[in-house]
Amino acid sequence: MSNRLAIVTTHPIQYYAPVFRLLAEKMPVKVFYTAGAGKKLDKGFGKNIEWDIPLLEGYDHQFLTNIATDQGTHHFKGIINTDAISSIKAYQPTAILVFGWSNHSHLKILRHFKGKIPIYFRGDSTLLDQKQNIKNVLRSIFLSWVYRHIDYAFYTGSANRQYYLKYGVPEKKLIFAPHAIDVRRFAEDRNEAALAFRSSLGLSDSEILILFAGKLEPKKNPMLLLCAFVEINLANVHLLFVGNGVLENELKDHVKLQVPEILATKIHFSDFQNQSMMPVVYQAANLYCLPSKGPGETWGLAVNEAMAAGTAVLVSDKVGCSTDLVSTAVGAIFKSEDLADLKQKLIILTQSKSDLIDKGKNAAKAIQDWSFERQVSAILAYVNR
Repeated sequence: MSNRLAIVTTHPIQYYAPVFRLLAEKMPVKVFYTAGAGKKLDKGFGKNIEWDIPLLEGYDHQFLTNIATDQGTHHFKGIINTDAISSIKAYQPTAILVFGWSNHSHLKILRHFKGKIPIYFRGDSTLLDQKQNIKNVLRSIFLSWVYRHIDYAFYTGSANRQYYLKYGVPEKKLIFAPHAIDVRRFAEDRNEAALAFRSSLGLSDSEILILFAGKLEPKKNPMLLLCAFVEINLANVHLLFVGNGVLENELKDHVKLQVPEILATKIHFSDFQNQSMMPVVYQAANLYCLPSKGPGETWGLAVNEAMAAGTAVLVSDKVGCSTDLVSTAVGAIFKSEDLADLKQKLIILTQSKSDLIDKGKNAAKAIQDWSFERQVSAILAYVNR
């Protein structure tokens, strides 16, 4: 029998579907979606999200039946599939790739198939938010037990690699498969549409646009960016928030009630933009900022997207990708929750638009190898042996 890969993940997302398609071109693949079919409320955006790029084309897949009472990926008992083991067995895979362990079904699958066929694992957890307390001592014991049920782990970057090492996965069982996006799609020239987008915001060609794009939620700390922008008050700089979330009204009220009217005209808000529009948004900006404080900003794939679009980046040191992707050649890193440090970095980076353009060009070059193709090559090199 030829090699056959079963993939277990919760639901279709834009960062995984292209990987599954590329894998399916090289070997038999079947993806088992455990969270069930149908629209899902994205708690971060506060609405049902339906991506405008195809997520189920080009590979075999099956939606398992989720019988959980309170369904969702936000807690351990939110995904319970009584048909998971039997469905995977019926496919007769020679290897299994499981994305994440932190729900009932995924952990059950790891435990059932351990020692029967090779189990590969994919997750992006880091140690960035870890504190020294009794809870984390107990968690460490538990995670060391969990990872004894896998044969290999595909790590996303250096912070993820350190996480696996801490919890007992041997170095020889760690395989680098970079956290990736569709680099070519975000790099495609959308200059005409980007200029039109800037014009809709009232920006002149000489002005600089700082962008935050993502969920307006506490862990991403958009209020820190807003406060820093207001305090430095640079004449030729605008700020744009793209997205929705629980902090949306608080941010807008802050601008309305506490920011001088002249400065408020340079602060813009846009609702969630779908995938086909995001390359335009990134290319319209000169600097992308992700000021996250965590917990749980394990990577920040929006940083990959911004870099692929040729945009300089500024991130906090609580963003998982900071060590791997961000250098002075492409932008800067600031200390999380440090308003003074963020202000200083913003002032330095926005002194010259031409310097930002150069950093954006460097970013576009630096991100080229963090691609779906390289991730797939790493996976195939092991599961298809």
